Amino acid sequence: LTVLGKAYEFFQICDMEGKGFITRQDMQRLHPELPLSLEELEKVFVTLDADGNGSLTPKEFTTGFSEFLLGQMALKKEMWQSEDETACLQKREKSMSDDEDEEQQFSNLMERLGAKKILEDENDVKQLWLQLKKDEPHLLSNFEELLARIIAQFHEADNEKNELECALKKKIAAYDEEIQHLYEEMDEQIKKEKEQFILKDTERFQCYSRELECKLLLKEEELEQLVQKQQKLEQQCTELLSDKQETKVENSKLKLTNQELLRDLEKTSHELTLAQQQLLMLQDESTRLHEEKEM
Repeated sequence: LTVLGKAYEFFQICDMEGKGFITRQDMQRLHPELPLSLEELEKVFVTLDADGNGSLTPKEFTTGFSEFLLGQMALKKEMWQSEDETACLQKREKSMSDDEDEEQQFSNLMERLGAKKILEDENDVKQLWLQLKKDEPHLLSNFEELLARIIAQFHEADNEKNELECALKKKIAAYDEEIQHLYEEMDEQIKKEKEQFILKDTERFQCYSRELECKLLLKEEELEQLVQKQQKLEQQCTELLSDKQETKVENSKLKLTNQELLRDLEKTSHELTLAQQQLLMLQDESTRLHEEKEM
């Protein structure tokens, strides 16, 4: 409503005669009221004159000009926001510049004291230095002196450490050299003992080889004797086989003879039995005759 009222007020300024409409020339009367040039007012009139009849009614003017004012207000708001952002950015850049100056000062201090090689993390020292510079700048020089003494002590300790490391490296090198010498002596001694062992082992092997040769000769002689014995045994076996064959033939003959003798024995036994019977008969008859004779 305020914007519409302002637009209607501008329309009345243009329509001083009370015609009920305004023309291009009437629009020029807003030049003192608005931060617009005559050319810009001409462009606004052309924009608002939608039907192109060269005049604007109160409705056309208030509606179109309200939109124009709203656009101008939005544009101003954007400009103000842009100005605020620019101011914030400048303020931030100034703060960053101050921070960069402090960073450079602290970096120069650390480099002058030679602390970059000593301190692995400078953040804690940096925060304390910035805090003192901001809150108690009169103590900053004392802090820097204390920091310088501490870093100097660190440098001395580092130098002592380097000297000790050098001495330790020398001792290690001497120890390594001595160990290497001992290794060489041990290696030489091992080689000599190995050669002696190989020599003794060779002599022992040769002696053992001679013993084996002697044993082999004895075994060969024994084998020869065994071969001869085997040949004799084979000959005896052959003879025994021959005798066995002859014995077998004789046994066959004896068997036949035995069978004949058995038959003869049976015949003789039968004849003997008959003879005994006849003898008994003769004895009986003799007894009977003897009895008869006595009678």
